[in-house]
Amino acid sequence: MATAYVALGSNLGDRWATLAAAVRRLRAEPGLRVIAASKFYETAPLNCPPGSGDFLNAVVALETERLPEDLLQLFLRIERSFGRVRAEPNSPRTLDLDLILYGDRVVDTPNLVVPHARFHEREFVLAPLVELSGKVGRDAFHPVLKKTAQELFEPFVARYGDASVPRPRLSVECREPPRDLAGLRALVTGSTGGIGASIAAAFEERGADVIRHGRRAKLDRAERFISADLRDAAQVDRLANEAWALLGALDVLVCNAGVDTLTGSGGKRPFEDKLDALLAVDVKSTIRLARNVGFRMKTRGTGAIITIGWDQAETGMEGDSGQLFAAAKGAVTCFTRSLALELAPEVRVNCLAPGWIRTAWGEAAGPVWQERVRRETPLGMWGLPEDVAAAAVWLAGPSAAFITGQTIRVNGGAVRD
Repeated sequence: MATAYVALGSNLGDRWATLAAAVRRLRAEPGLRVIAASKFYETAPLNCPPGSGDFLNAVVALETERLPEDLLQLFLRIERSFGRVRAEPNSPRTLDLDLILYGDRVVDTPNLVVPHARFHEREFVLAPLVELSGKVGRDAFHPVLKKTAQELFEPFVARYGDASVPRPRLSVECREPPRDLAGLRALVTGSTGGIGASIAAAFEERGADVIRHGRRAKLDRAERFISADLRDAAQVDRLANEAWALLGALDVLVCNAGVDTLTGSGGKRPFEDKLDALLAVDVKSTIRLARNVGFRMKTRGTGAIITIGWDQAETGMEGDSGQLFAAAKGAVTCFTRSLALELAPEVRVNCLAPGWIRTAWGEAAGPVWQERVRRETPLGMWGLPEDVAAAAVWLAGPSAAFITGQTIRVNGGAVRD
């Protein structure tokens, strides 16, 4: 597994949004893992046509088994997907992706030079590269010049003693996200990590008051968090009562909590134990909590409930995990439709059915699974927890006012017969 460093740049269009989306796109790519990403730095254009705008630049550190030549082709495809048009040299661009280091590998071909031929002369690459050294745990090293990124950057730093010498400027995103969930009160179960944490964070960003839930202890008195083991029906009821009382009512419930039967000790349990755990948490607690909160919402006259299913629950997947999740998540999907009929028109109830989402299991999945994601997903990449969160924000908000009883697949277009 090699550590590679990629420089990103943009000086056309919404530069911040482009770089942020490019980092997300790299995080979603099968066969590589983003270890760390730098902040964004703004610099004046270098050797560009007159009138060119300032650049935003960043560097991303990757772990990958893919060859440098393969990465080059990937970066070219990503650039094209962001509207990159290659005209005259150094012309303005929506997105630039350059492979600057690949372990200690030296490549010199007509199509690819690694280390990048000029990155050691470019402070807009070195500044974010040096920033990453602490995050990656080791400094990037130039295998030809035999210097670390910090050593390469020192001549530039020495010049900054002169206040007239410009330096890369940290760029801070100041735009406020839409507040389309402002005033809504939400409970998101299983929200200490993964998809649940992303949904809770997205709700908060959009203005909602959110209660998070998990099995861990509450970290401090100010934390808006309720601890409950959803295998216990009494604790499910307590969670509903405490959340309702804490916020005065609930406008949104996301039943995201689920048992991990894929990683760690959970993945080593016998089939029957996994089935019992999935039925207890993924199915029974979802049904109990959604009914408890849902009928209170109906009495109040408003509310939205989101359950979490699985995109292959209806089509099926081979293997023990396929059987387990089809049974559990299929039940959740069907229950969602029935509850939607029961609680309409006051309460909307929908199910999100994620596909190949890069959670903890996806990060550690081997090459066979990485290739399967690429093969089975028309978009050719992993989904991210943020993708599920974006769909949850939509279902919870006013834009989905005419949507109930539906299963929304968040799976990159994957369809199985």
